[in-house]
Amino acid sequence: MPVAPTTPSARDILERLIAFDTTSANSNLALTHYVQSLLADAGITSHLIPDASGQKANLWAQTGPENTPGVILSGHVDTVPVEGQTWTKPPFQLTTEGTRLYGRGTTDMKGFDACAIACMIAAARDDLRVPIILALSYDEEIGCRGVGPMIDAMAGWPTKPRLCIVGEPTSMEAAIGHKGKVALRVTCTGRSAHSSSAPHALNAIHLAMDFGAAVRALQTDIAQSGPFDADYDVPYSTLHIGKINGGVQVNVVANTCVIDMEIRSLAGHDPAHLIAHLQTAADVITAPHRADFPEAGIGIERLWDYPGLGTPPDADVVSFVKRLTGGNAHLKVAYGTEGGIFAQTLGLPTVVCGPGAMAQGHMPDEYIEIAQLDCCTAMLDALRAQCVAGF
Repeated sequence: MPVAPTTPSARDILERLIAFDTTSANSNLALTHYVQSLLADAGITSHLIPDASGQKANLWAQTGPENTPGVILSGHVDTVPVEGQTWTKPPFQLTTEGTRLYGRGTTDMKGFDACAIACMIAAARDDLRVPIILALSYDEEIGCRGVGPMIDAMAGWPTKPRLCIVGEPTSMEAAIGHKGKVALRVTCTGRSAHSSSAPHALNAIHLAMDFGAAVRALQTDIAQSGPFDADYDVPYSTLHIGKINGGVQVNVVANTCVIDMEIRSLAGHDPAHLIAHLQTAADVITAPHRADFPEAGIGIERLWDYPGLGTPPDADVVSFVKRLTGGNAHLKVAYGTEGGIFAQTLGLPTVVCGPGAMAQGHMPDEYIEIAQLDCCTAMLDALRAQCVAGF
């Protein structure tokens, strides 16, 4: 008599997921093919949505009835690099030590991915009245760039999903909000010369320094006048310069200097107004120089962005997720997620809730507590029961 294949646990699946180096610079196809094979063994058809290079792909799959609004379990499979970090555990091998599981992505966010995949496999044996949809994306860590094509595909579905749970680490509490982010590149243009003739040139690095002062002044104004949201540790929108690159060597006046910066804005605080303010400041900085240096300029380019999430605390999706976890509290998180994209692009009620704490994410010796995986499994078991009952 044939023996039925053993159903892998979330921990078994996590061990395999960690072994794939899906740093954002790498392909994720080996991982997505592994997930496809697991789902296929459970009788679930999955679909890949590749990127332009063909080296990365989103994956989505559904179990349960067709043409019925379902619940999306959303996660990303890419991770941040380990280079430059000092690890005492092998980053791409799941290591158990005490109550913790170590490895790159255990918390952010392959722990949730493993639980969600295990949930799908188990749900394939259930008589679901509400379908469960697995949505795994690439390139979340570099600006939520990968999920767009998958959401575009979902927008064309004849039946819109009912709600979305994004499994980023929240210690299994329901997170209803996060700030949006805009990445900007600011190019300062001056005129080069030998440094002995510096007063006759226009130093692009000096323009960049003046622009940096304008950024700091705007940040000070926002910190004093708002808008504010006391649910955040930093209760206002923030501006941050992360990188400056200009000049060739000390005896050459730089004609170009490039600033990379970001704006993290509260939901409802339109970053376009802040960018317009910065462009006005940039024009004020360069205006006095243009008579002598017509090429003088400071241009601001919008590289990429994702919206914030602002789910009302009394929304049905919030109380639903709290019932699944057994928790009473909700919070807002400092980091960004794909939740705002699901909410704004598809109009889906969305909550962020997943195992682990972001304090461990992106760190050397990243880990997740085994108890957190167990709590996530319990939440998704409760979700399966609700989908059988037809909530």
